[in-house]
Amino acid sequence: MKKLASLALLVTMLVAGPAFAADPIVGSWKLNVAKSKFTAGQELTAGTRTYTEANGVYTLEQKLTHKDGKEASNRVQYSDGKEMTQTGTGGPAGVTVATLAHKVSANTWDFDLKQDGKVVGHVHRVVSADGKSVTVHNTGMQLSGVMGDETLVFDKQ
Repeated sequence: MKKLASLALLVTMLVAGPAFAADPIVGSWKLNVAKSKFTAGQELTAGTRTYTEANGVYTLEQKLTHKDGKEASNRVQYSDGKEMTQTGTGGPAGVTVATLAHKVSANTWDFDLKQDGKVVGHVHRVVSADGKSVTVHNTGMQLSGVMGDETLVFDKQ
């Protein structure tokens, strides 16, 4: 009977284990400038992202260095299926943006960026199958406040 109970516990752990694994986005990432494509006039020379998660709420802290040497940083929080207002995100002065996040799969998230209730941008983020890189495709409003289309690639640190 003990062997059966032990076997049942082992099978449960093997099946349930992946469900408790950390989200692949959590951790620190460094911008791969060579693999990234920037909105004209918005080129970057360096960047880092750090993602954390607590109780289903994710926090992204990002620092970017533009080609003119100016740095921009922002902090964004999001949760699957919830619209969350972002303030002081490092974007244009006085602009408040709401983020509506949707988890598509374990490695893929989509985000709608809203201003005054209207969608002004979209982000599609995919962590590679091996977990070593993340690709972030931004369309619409960028952090700088300009409209554009960029693809940022980050490598896991």
